[in-house]
Amino acid sequence: MKSSYLKPKLFSVMKTYSKGQFVKDLVAGIIVAIIALPLSIALALASGVEPAMGVYTAIFAGFTVSLLGGSRVQIAGPTAAFATVVAGIVATQGMDGLIIATILAGVFLIFMGIFKFGSLIKYIPYTITTGFTAGIAVTIFIGQIKDFLGLSYADGVKPIETIEKITANIEAIGTFSWQALVIGAVSLAVLIIYPKFEKRVPPSLIAVIIGAVMVKFIPVFGDGVNTIGDLYTIPSGLPPFTLTNLDFSFDKVSAVLPDALTIAILAAIESLLSCVVADSMVNSKHNSNAELMAQGVGNIVSVMFGGIPATGAIARTAANAKNGGRTPIAGMVHAVVLLLVLLFLMPYAGLIPMPTIAAILFMVAYNMSERKKFVRVIKTAPKTDIIVMLSTFTLTVVFDLVIAIEVGMILTALLFIKRMSDETSVKGWEYVDEDSDADSVELKVIPKNVRVYEISGPLFFGVADKILDITLKDYTKCLILRMRSVPAIDATAMNYLEDLEEKCYKSGVKLIMSHVNPQPMKIMKKSGFYGKVGRDNFCANIDEALKKASKVKD
Repeated sequence: MKSSYLKPKLFSVMKTYSKGQFVKDLVAGIIVAIIALPLSIALALASGVEPAMGVYTAIFAGFTVSLLGGSRVQIAGPTAAFATVVAGIVATQGMDGLIIATILAGVFLIFMGIFKFGSLIKYIPYTITTGFTAGIAVTIFIGQIKDFLGLSYADGVKPIETIEKITANIEAIGTFSWQALVIGAVSLAVLIIYPKFEKRVPPSLIAVIIGAVMVKFIPVFGDGVNTIGDLYTIPSGLPPFTLTNLDFSFDKVSAVLPDALTIAILAAIESLLSCVVADSMVNSKHNSNAELMAQGVGNIVSVMFGGIPATGAIARTAANAKNGGRTPIAGMVHAVVLLLVLLFLMPYAGLIPMPTIAAILFMVAYNMSERKKFVRVIKTAPKTDIIVMLSTFTLTVVFDLVIAIEVGMILTALLFIKRMSDETSVKGWEYVDEDSDADSVELKVIPKNVRVYEISGPLFFGVADKILDITLKDYTKCLILRMRSVPAIDATAMNYLEDLEEKCYKSGVKLIMSHVNPQPMKIMKKSGFYGKVGRDNFCANIDEALKKASKVKD
C-alpha cells in the first residue's frame, strides 16, 4: 500500500515556499490566534471544562493538524459542535472518561485515514448534518441563558440535558441580575454592530475588552456579574501530562465507546467540510485521508496535554484564508502565538465577564444554526428528508447527539430502502391477440407456452419478495426473466431466484435469463445459480431469449 495518500500538505507546499509567503502566513496566523483566544475559552466553558483547556486544545491540536494535515489552510481547535457532546461525557463519565473517549476517537480517525475512508464521509446525509448542527446551535443558546441573565442555581442543581437547563432557568429566574444582562447586551451589540464598521480586529476581542473594563472600572457593575476568575482558576504555564493513572478497563472503555464513535464521526465530518470550504477559497484540493489521520493524532495529542476534542474550525479556517494564509505554516504560527499568550498573558483571562462569554456563544450558535438551509429543506425537500432532519434536530435538543445520529442514520436507511423498493418492479408482459395489433413493430411474438417477466430496479432484501409475484401457468414450458434494468442484486434476492429456479425445475419449465448486468452476473456465478440454469440459457438480449424459447416444445 502506497503511503503517498497520507502525505501531509506541508511537505508539498514547502517545495516552493518563499519569504513573501512566510510574511503572509505570519500575519494570518497572528490574526487567527487573536480570533481563537476568546472563542477557545468560551467553547471550553460551554463544554463544561476549565477555560484554559480550550486554549490547550487550540495549541496542541492546532499545531499537530497543521503539521500533518491534508489542507493548506485548515485551523483546528475546539468547536461548538463538540460542546454538548463533551459536556455530556464530563457530566456522566468524568474527565477520565472524556480523555479515554477522545483517545479512542483519535485511533478511529487514524484508521479511517489509513483505510481511505475520507471519501465515505459523503454518505452522511445532508439532512442529518443540517439537523444536528441546528440542534447543537439551539442547545448552546439555551445553555448560555444562565450566564447571560446572571442566574444562580440552587445548591445541588447541575442540569445536563437541555430540557433540564430550561427547567433550572425557570426556577432560578428570581436570581436574575440586571448588571449581568446589561454587560451581556452591550457585548452582544458589539458583536453585531462592530463588524459593520471594522473588520480587521475580531469583534469578540473588542467585546471581551469592553466587558472586562465595565466590570473592573464601573462600580455599579462590580456586583452581580461573575467573571471567569470568580468561578475558575486560570493557570499560566504549560499543562501537565494527563495520561497517567487512567482506567482503561473493559467496563470503562465499553461505557465511553459510543461517545468515542460520535467524536470521531463529528471530527471527520466537520474537518472535511471545513477543508472543502477552504479549497474553494484558496483554489486548492485537500487530501481527505491525510486530514483524517492528522485529526486523529491531533485529538490524541490534545488530551495528552490537558485539551479536549478538536476538529477543523470553519470560521477560523476561513479567517486564515481571507487574511493571506496559504500554507500550514499559518496554522502553526496561530498555535505558537496562543502558546505565548498561555505562558505570559493567560491570568488576564480571569477578568472576562461570564455574560460576555455567553454573548460570544450566542453569536456562535446563531452563525452555526444553518437557519437558511434548515428552512430551505422544509420548503423544498421530499417529506422523507424533512422527517429525517426534524427527527435529528429534535433528538439533538431533547436527548443528545449520539442518539440523534444513530436514529437519523437508521431512519435514513429505512426511508432509502422504502424509496428504492418503490422503484423496483416485477411485471409480466401482456399477451395480445395476433389479430389486434399484429402489424405493430413494438410487439414481440411470444408462443403461448412462454411467459416473460421484466424486472426493473435493484434487487435487494427490501424488495426481493417481489420475485414471488412471478407465477407459472399449467401450460407454461418456458420462463424468461428480462433483467436489463437490474443494476445490482444481493444475497436475499439471490435466494429467492434460486427458489424460483428450483420451482421451474420441478415443474419442467425451462428458465432463460435475458440481459443480466455485470454485478448480478458475478453474484449468480459465485452462488452457483449460473451453473444450475446453464450457460446456454443466459442470453444477451430479449430477441435471443425469445428465439431460444420458441424452440421449447409443449
